Amino acid sequence: MNVNSLADPPATSGSPKPEGGATRGRPRSEGVERAVLEGVVKLLEEGVPFAELSIERIARTAGVGKATIYRRWSGKEELFVDVVRSAEPPDPVLPGTSMRDDLVASLEQVRERGVLARTSALLHNVHAQMKSSPKIWAAYHASVVEPRRRLQIEILRRGQREGELRTDLDVELMIDMVIGPMLLRTVMRPDADLPDGLAEQIVDSVLEGLRPPGSPPVS
Repeated sequence: MNVNSLADPPATSGSPKPEGGATRGRPRSEGVERAVLEGVVKLLEEGVPFAELSIERIARTAGVGKATIYRRWSGKEELFVDVVRSAEPPDPVLPGTSMRDDLVASLEQVRERGVLARTSALLHNVHAQMKSSPKIWAAYHASVVEPRRRLQIEILRRGQREGELRTDLDVELMIDMVIGPMLLRTVMRPDADLPDGLAEQIVDSVLEGLRPPGSPPVS
């Protein structure tokens, strides 16, 4: 599993990179953070349930001090959210060529996440434990789900401003119409296919009915 996606970019030459790092928001040691995330993964792979994961045990497994972990995460719930994020596909880089293309890129990340959830026993276990803890789920929702949704809604608003989408519709409802079919297949229908091209098919089908009158068909 790739646990590098959450680490901050390496400091520029001349910038100090102390092993212990500093408070959140300041430059961190990428190697230390990776070691901590990998330590949590190691314990999960060994079958240790979340309830038995203590900061002391994680620190011992990662070979760091507890203070090093607390400088980066306020507690194990916040740390666990970063472990979940590191197990998922990275957030997409939006092409910016059109509303349609940006929606496809965003929806493709959901599809890839669904494929991984079906094929990775570790990711399946991580998500199962996350959903069993209201504190972890709330932290994950606030730091991962909501920012992604805000970005998707902004894609639609930009489409309205640029004449790619009807302006008389609620963007909150429209994004549910776009994301809903993919979530249904990835969450509610584990037997359903998640083929390549599904994101394009969903986006084009929905946008065909939402395009402004007189505009060209979705290509």
